[in-house]
Amino acid sequence: MKRIFLAVFVLFLILKTSGQEKQKVKYLDSIQVNLKRSLDSILKNTPNELNTIILKQKLKEISPKKIKTEQLGWKTKAVYSLLFNQSAFNLDWQGGGTSNIAGNTALTFEFNYKRNNLVWDNKILSDYGLTFLKGENFARKTNDRIEFNSRLGQRIGQSFWNYSLFINFRSQFAKGYRFTKDPKTEETIRTEETHFFSPAFIQIGPGLLWKKSDNLNINIAPVTARIILVDKQFTNIEGYKDGDYFGVDTGKSSRFEFGGSLAAYNKFMVLKNVTVENLLNLYSNYIEDPANIDIDYTLTINLLVNKYITGSFVFQAIYDDNATTGFQIREVIGLGLKYQF
Repeated sequence: MKRIFLAVFVLFLILKTSGQEKQKVKYLDSIQVNLKRSLDSILKNTPNELNTIILKQKLKEISPKKIKTEQLGWKTKAVYSLLFNQSAFNLDWQGGGTSNIAGNTALTFEFNYKRNNLVWDNKILSDYGLTFLKGENFARKTNDRIEFNSRLGQRIGQSFWNYSLFINFRSQFAKGYRFTKDPKTEETIRTEETHFFSPAFIQIGPGLLWKKSDNLNINIAPVTARIILVDKQFTNIEGYKDGDYFGVDTGKSSRFEFGGSLAAYNKFMVLKNVTVENLLNLYSNYIEDPANIDIDYTLTINLLVNKYITGSFVFQAIYDDNATTGFQIREVIGLGLKYQF
């Protein structure tokens, strides 16, 4: 037994010394192999097999952990999801309801660059959803968004603060309609109100970025230019007054604003396989009604059932007095497929 304790003591001293000298870490694997051979030789005549098992297990426990190095250069990530929702009622159902089927698809693509103190984050967000109601000849949109965010940051010293420059673009894929009822026939009538690039919002501005991690950051841009682009056909519609269509005057196709913006992002895990994402965007127009702050808040809760099946809950609230006088609310919940690559 003395030989066993002596071997353990020698092993401990050698590994402790090598751990203190970082330049010798790369030789640790070969040292362990030689130690294992020596120990096996020493213990080959030992009748207690349990001692051999303990020594080998000790070698595994004190093996140095590999140091994770941060990936530099380009890094990409894409997530695709497809959610379904369906409700059906027969003629004898007395509780009321309309049979419907709905689907929502989303694609998020990130391509980010990091080198020394320079960070360049890019993200494309795209969502589109439709619902088909029984008895109607056309589908209704449940979601329609295309958004591109690009942010360049230069770290200030060793702090979490960065000089930043951001660009944001938002629009939609397909036509949007206002639905009304014909008072005589009770049929649903739809009137086109929006389509691709009408409206389109473009924001750009320098500022300061506080970035603790990829999952927690705040960008403050006190000097932000915003351009709103629309199709002139909507501002020429009879009944529209100056500023009624996303703030654009009658007969015009664009509107320029100058103000300040704030964008905050936070993602965290509440339970195993359950993550919560919060995205908040604020904007104030210094030129006109600076106290009327535009708000765009999105809450996303993702439940990962397995590698390919996911559940999702999305809540979005938008306040923009140029578009409407109240909050615009969107809520989507469903179970579907998810693929990450």
